Amino acid sequence: MTVIDIPGSKSVTARALFLAAAAEGTTTLLRPLVSDDTEGFAEGLAALGYAVRREPDAWHVEGRPAGPGTDEADVYCRDGATTARFLPTLVAAGHGTYRFDASAQMRRRPLGPLSTALRDLGVDLRHGEKEGHHPLSVHAAGVKGGALTLDAGQSSQYLTALLMLGPLTAEGLDITVTDLVSEPYVEITLAMMRAFGAEVTREGRTYRVAPTGYRARTYGIEPDASTASYFFAAAALQPGRSVTVPGLGAGALQGDLAFVDVLRRMGADVEITDGATTVRSTGTLRGLTVNMRDISDTMPTLAAIAPFADGPVRIEDVANTRVKECDRLDACAENLRRLGITVHTGPDWIEIHPGTPTGPVEIATHGDHRIVMSFAVTALRTPGIAFDDPGCVKKTFPDFHRVFDTFVRTP
Repeated sequence: MTVIDIPGSKSVTARALFLAAAAEGTTTLLRPLVSDDTEGFAEGLAALGYAVRREPDAWHVEGRPAGPGTDEADVYCRDGATTARFLPTLVAAGHGTYRFDASAQMRRRPLGPLSTALRDLGVDLRHGEKEGHHPLSVHAAGVKGGALTLDAGQSSQYLTALLMLGPLTAEGLDITVTDLVSEPYVEITLAMMRAFGAEVTREGRTYRVAPTGYRARTYGIEPDASTASYFFAAAALQPGRSVTVPGLGAGALQGDLAFVDVLRRMGADVEITDGATTVRSTGTLRGLTVNMRDISDTMPTLAAIAPFADGPVRIEDVANTRVKECDRLDACAENLRRLGITVHTGPDWIEIHPGTPTGPVEIATHGDHRIVMSFAVTALRTPGIAFDDPGCVKKTFPDFHRVFDTFVRTP
């Protein structure tokens, strides 16, 4: 059995940075993810006047409940969706003028429902070029609060950003959601807000957030469940292999750990304890139909091992994967077809038929870290796979190739 230490969760690290910046006092984040996305978030906070001190296994953030420490700043969000969506929401509670821009990839990703919600709350937010996309500017004067309606069917990050803003408003927020994708990510948000002293409740489709502010604390970051999916899938794919990921157990915050339930349905042996999760190959992978709306970041992982199942693998209700770093549905289909696999797609589904992927093939990554890490698993049983941009894994796991190679070489 191989034990793999997975880096900290990107989702948890980003939320923790927001909450730490908004809290009264100095917060210490233990084992945060160090990657392009999280470093970009931390640098964005620094540009806004928040004091962030980074040590190898701990980041210290001096909170500013009243808002940024400067009344004017320019922030570059890189490729980070959490940075690009959370920081403009954070500064809205302060006072000043803040300009945000992002990479070409992030500029393409939508922001419209969040922008509309912030404007409904009285925030002076202006898009510099294309409506609903970066670049944008926020002329902040605090947020009174109140009631609003939000469509979070494209991204749960819109709801997360507004929920985290709620305790910083004068009167609190009531957010009624008309549609919601990736709901487990919202559960992460709620649990973390409460850990930092917030009071938030849910009644049906309405979330109520009291204007409590936040309190600083020491907060440990759990391993990234989405990243762990590549190692779990690799173990399930290779007869005789098993892998254990410590720190991801029965009490884990991240919904993407449910990917191992998909592997169990396919035939893998899965054991979840309080402190770890283990996946063992049984030598069999069965075809299945699965709804992955709540764990859509792991859709490419399943697509990458689907050809090795004994029947078709159909993944449904994942329309939101078309507006990620790339159109992941089309990217997975394109690359699998280049490997000789029969694939069908629709607006929100992909169906992959059994077959033997054949190389040599250069995988078109579209600059998407998850395409690289997913097809690295395919490569375990397909000689000749290469990537046109292997380095884009820096977004969430800069050391992926070395760690994955070590895993592959370990009996």
